[in-house]
Amino acid sequence: MKDKDQKKKDVEDLKKAIEENKNFFITSYEKLTVKQDFQLRKTIRDAGGNYRVVKNNLAAKAAEGTPANDVLKDLKGMTSLAYTSTDPVALAKALTKYSRDNAAFTFKAGLVEGRVIDIKAIQDLASMPPKEEIQAKLLYLINAAATRLVSSINGVGRNLAVVLDQAGKENKFKE
Repeated sequence: MKDKDQKKKDVEDLKKAIEENKNFFITSYEKLTVKQDFQLRKTIRDAGGNYRVVKNNLAAKAAEGTPANDVLKDLKGMTSLAYTSTDPVALAKALTKYSRDNAAFTFKAGLVEGRVIDIKAIQDLASMPPKEEIQAKLLYLINAAATRLVSSINGVGRNLAVVLDQAGKENKFKE
């Protein structure tokens, strides 16, 4: 059993993780085997996240004064946190896929960019396209508009050149 100093250090470490990471998924992991837990941790690492099993009362203490306070204060049962400071969509996708394959792993709630989200919102987040795909689509739209603008500007100059050339051939410019 941990002594008071170790518990205090655990609370401080968890508080630091909560403050540094704005994207959390609060989960339950009842009846996971060691092999399933190992696979879960690997899945989360591959998605750029971290994973931690927490005691409910220590999580509540660590969350005091942070945006995570509302979601971590009244936890029941076995609780774990999956968190990331980067892309919450990638982590939500990885966790959702894992939960489909392992019924013992379930969601309790989430916190994305400081806002509390429910299980339905986590599933919606997981169905979004990856950040890179959204960025690629946005760049395509910007590039397409710029291309149309350049084509239009070139078209005006080209049309003017054709008219001037035709007028020159027909001797329309006499002094």
